[in-house]
Amino acid sequence: MITKWLVFFIQRVATGPFKKEMNQGSKNSYILKKWPHVTWGWYFLSTILDDYSRYIITWRLTTTMAAADVTSTLEDALEATGLSEARVKHKPRLLSDNGPCYISGELKDWLKKQDMEHTRGAPYHPQTQGKIERYHRSMKNVVKLEHYYYPWELEKAISEWVEHYNHERYHESLDNVTPADVYDGRRNEILDQRAVVKARTMTKRKVHNLRLVG
Repeated sequence: MITKWLVFFIQRVATGPFKKEMNQGSKNSYILKKWPHVTWGWYFLSTILDDYSRYIITWRLTTTMAAADVTSTLEDALEATGLSEARVKHKPRLLSDNGPCYISGELKDWLKKQDMEHTRGAPYHPQTQGKIERYHRSMKNVVKLEHYYYPWELEKAISEWVEHYNHERYHESLDNVTPADVYDGRRNEILDQRAVVKARTMTKRKVHNLRLVG
């Protein structure tokens, strides 16, 4: 089966007295190495979601929404999954919307070099990317409850949410296991264990009820 990855950009806001502190050479000036062009205003979240398990493979908070940001996120995903070095018959297929960065020739050339196929959803039809759209709705319901004055504060909040989503939050569409359980191949084992516990519990309940009426 060909793995499918969903990639998506979403706008976020992070504002605060960042420039002033950096110009003063504060102890936080090391942030400039990671955020060389940080200013107030919009930030963009680039996310790679595994279509089968809904597991968030990787994500990046960026200051632009260019093809280079997409390829950087994809490079992170290939490295995280070992596909940057392993030889496989089929590379993951990329699914995205029709944003400028996704229809660019730069991304097309990069995907061709990586031997990756690219599928774009129909215009004005976000349901094609429904899984990652739903993920971002859940994420925003939590992350947007706070104000962030520095990009690393926003980054930390997103990191904590992704950890919770991948490893702690049970997903109804995945038979109430976590995306990490499916991604790592534990779902069937967990469901089998639950079935045994359920059968044992029902037997005990039946015996208890018979004793009450007997």
